[in-house]
Amino acid sequence: MGPNLTNITRVLTRIDEINRQLSPDAYQQTQPLKSKFVDVLNDVERAKKISRRESSVSGKTNYDALKDVINECAEKYNIDQELIRAMIQVESGWNTDAVSNKGAQGLMQLMPRTSAMLGVEDPFDPVQNIEGGVRYISDLTDKYRGDIEKALAAYNAGPARVDSGNIPDVSRRYVKNIMSIYRRLREAG
Repeated sequence: MGPNLTNITRVLTRIDEINRQLSPDAYQQTQPLKSKFVDVLNDVERAKKISRRESSVSGKTNYDALKDVINECAEKYNIDQELIRAMIQVESGWNTDAVSNKGAQGLMQLMPRTSAMLGVEDPFDPVQNIEGGVRYISDLTDKYRGDIEKALAAYNAGPARVDSGNIPDVSRRYVKNIMSIYRRLREAG
């Protein structure tokens, strides 16, 4: 059973009445009174998301703009930041609004089902997208006992294909491209 919101509803109703009394002209009658405190919280959360989206990086970007996010995720999920950078380069070319012909979205090209599985609500939000993508590659790296190439193949083609040994040529090229960029970034230090 959820919390009793009766008292909160009374407080909100009283605040509404006071607002109407203090400034009847400025108060908009068109705004319905929130029936539950949860509705108010949902409105606040929606406003935060919109604000975060408007203030975040959108469109073509680069490593410098996302360095802190990448470094935090690299540390949190024990994945080299150079690997994350290489993946973003290959996946989206640093385009936060990228959408593939198969429906993958954002910087790390998360499929909608993968986004949902990872709890990514807005795949075009660079912070959420990178966090989800790095968490996913970390999980895959764990699944394949540190074999980065298998993890990358699974990221691209899906774990079922890798597990069955049926890795498509396009995924093999994908892995090769990422590993090439990854090595160059590591050497550049």
